[in-house]
Amino acid sequence: MAGPLAGLKIIEMAGLGPCPLAGQLLADMGADVIVVDRKGSKGDSADINRRSKRSVALDLKQPEAVEALLKIIADADILIEGFRPGVMERLGLGPQECHGRNPGLIYGRMTGWGQDGPLAHTAGHDINYLSITGVLAAIGLKDRPPIPPLNLAADYAGGTMFLLFGVLAALHERGSSKKGQVIDVAMSDCAPLLTGLIQTMIHHGQWREERQSNLLDGGAPFYRCYETSDGKHVSLGALEPQFFAEFVRIAGVEASDCASQYDAATWPEKHARYEALFKTRTRDEWSALFDGSDACVAPVLTASEAPGHPHNMARCVFADPGGVVQAAPSPRFSRTPAREPADAAMPGADTATVLQEAGLSGTEIDTLTGKTSG
Repeated sequence: MAGPLAGLKIIEMAGLGPCPLAGQLLADMGADVIVVDRKGSKGDSADINRRSKRSVALDLKQPEAVEALLKIIADADILIEGFRPGVMERLGLGPQECHGRNPGLIYGRMTGWGQDGPLAHTAGHDINYLSITGVLAAIGLKDRPPIPPLNLAADYAGGTMFLLFGVLAALHERGSSKKGQVIDVAMSDCAPLLTGLIQTMIHHGQWREERQSNLLDGGAPFYRCYETSDGKHVSLGALEPQFFAEFVRIAGVEASDCASQYDAATWPEKHARYEALFKTRTRDEWSALFDGSDACVAPVLTASEAPGHPHNMARCVFADPGGVVQAAPSPRFSRTPAREPADAAMPGADTATVLQEAGLSGTEIDTLTGKTSG
């Protein structure tokens, strides 16, 4: 297998959201990721988060299936699961049972609210985790309700990335202790860690709690998106004076704007002028005008347009295995490159092989898969 994580064996309990993405990224880096699917579940060949993985399908309500999974776990490095607290214990697959078979197992637990606390057993989603941690209140238009940033901030930036950080940190520690441990990852814990810069600015009185009134929330006329004459948009991110000066020069904006760049009292008037300016050309005309400059202007592309952008093409940012357009593995390694994206693992496709690798007999495998011997 290619990739810096080749040789690692990961067990992923099938689910939704941050755990499947974490498994995908581990598989991209060469780990052998085995998804434990519910027996009889349907597959989706376009499920990008299942790429480059293997799958076993088991009925975990049956004791013999739980025992089989424990045998698979016995030589695994990492297990990741995203159920509510207590579900794995009720299945007989909690940390105690798993560590009884494999003391060195890194057991990653991904939840919205954490394994304890008043909300631990309640349902929630990205929008809720952002709500109670002060993140969502900062996103959106001044005179409108907050806008959820898709499900990217808490689920993936908060959940997936901190789950990966946690299990790989524990894996490093295991190198000296030879012991596994449990990693409790809560999206509501992790999302506010992304706001360190904003929290610093709040401390220094440099951030107002009114949306669209600050440097990075669309309040500044030099850090926001503008509509163009064709109804499309460009992004302007000229935060630093030298980049803003480049924007002013190329766009033909009043040179005096440079001296008052950070004067918030001038921002509303600049907003109006820049809005009118950007509506004088199409998105692609503006892109061509600023191409190669340090003005920090870029076209706002749709998902279908992004793979065709020259930079994305040159960097091979996107791939399309099986005709399914998706982001290629990242980051890039000089000696141990990530594997090429493979097709999505279909539920149960590798059950017999994985069970055989775990030491189960043909008869046991036939029983678990519903086949009859002979």
